[in-house]
Amino acid sequence: MAARKPAAPLSETAFTLLVQGVLDYGIFMLDPYGYIVSWNAGAERIKGYRAGDILGQHFSVFYPPEDQASGKPQWELETAVAEGRLEDEGWRVRKDGSRFWANVVITALWDEKGVLQGFGKVTRDMSERRAAQHALTERRRLFDHLVRAQETERRRIAWDVHDDSIQAMVAVGMRLELLADQVPETQSAELRRLDASVREAITRLRSLTFRLHPPGLDRHGLVEGLASHLDDVVGTAWGMPYSFYHRLDREPAPETAVTIFRIVQEALLNVHKHARAGRVDVVMRSCDGGITTRVVDDGTGAPRTRDGSRDHFGVIEMRERAETAGGWWSLRARPGTGTTVEFWVPSPQPETDTADAVP
Repeated sequence: MAARKPAAPLSETAFTLLVQGVLDYGIFMLDPYGYIVSWNAGAERIKGYRAGDILGQHFSVFYPPEDQASGKPQWELETAVAEGRLEDEGWRVRKDGSRFWANVVITALWDEKGVLQGFGKVTRDMSERRAAQHALTERRRLFDHLVRAQETERRRIAWDVHDDSIQAMVAVGMRLELLADQVPETQSAELRRLDASVREAITRLRSLTFRLHPPGLDRHGLVEGLASHLDDVVGTAWGMPYSFYHRLDREPAPETAVTIFRIVQEALLNVHKHARAGRVDVVMRSCDGGITTRVVDDGTGAPRTRDGSRDHFGVIEMRERAETAGGWWSLRARPGTGTTVEFWVPSPQPETDTADAVP
């Protein structure tokens, strides 16, 4: 097979046409003092100046008044000379006076003798990306607020049930037990059956308070809280064999931890109620800037409602929790081979600084 002939180098004219025709990037040159000596179509689109309007002007015209006053344009040129290049993100100004968020790279250009000939400047309009980041941040804040509000309400309900309803039913049970010892045997048996019903209801209410606000999650974090839940509920209360594998880069934020815990909790409850499974396995690992979790059982397959769909309340709740957090959720099942609930939620790094405010 004949060797491929190397492509001919791009001519200076073709390269100029390429630069001039780029629309997504403003590409232009400055002389050694910062005055504009070339201008491409992308720069015109981004900044609003035609070449005839801007050639010969100083590039500081693109900077907001506060940056001009602080000497930022000159500092950027000096930094590019000292370090070879400079990259910056910040506000820039269009011809009509409007501001946009830009990514800027300034590169010092030297001739073969080491004499500074000027600067190459590449500008990219990042306004849409920054707006999307702000929208995502705001959505995350609203989601965190919602999770905190939900958990606060769950905690209040759990306390109310424990301190009021359960205590009242315990008192009723004690009265029934005392009465059973004081009445004839024919009535005593009925009272003891009522007492047994009350005790069973108390057990169910205590289980409800545990599900509403499981202990350990607040104090020990996601891994220990989930491990404790699996041991207490799946292993001890249900008597079901299970495994729990986890590999996390770091402990997630409390709101993320609660979201994952609640989805796993609902998935496990579905396994217990519907799957007729012999065991369940939970896997949780960091992945793609978030946490992927799988709950796998060996039961009969996904539960279906009377109309044949899988979208009963628990499934809807799991999906909505994951999607509200900005993630995804899926359910895979085949009759006789068990069910896999898998989901991913983002786990962003804690914010260390705040973005510039829009003027």
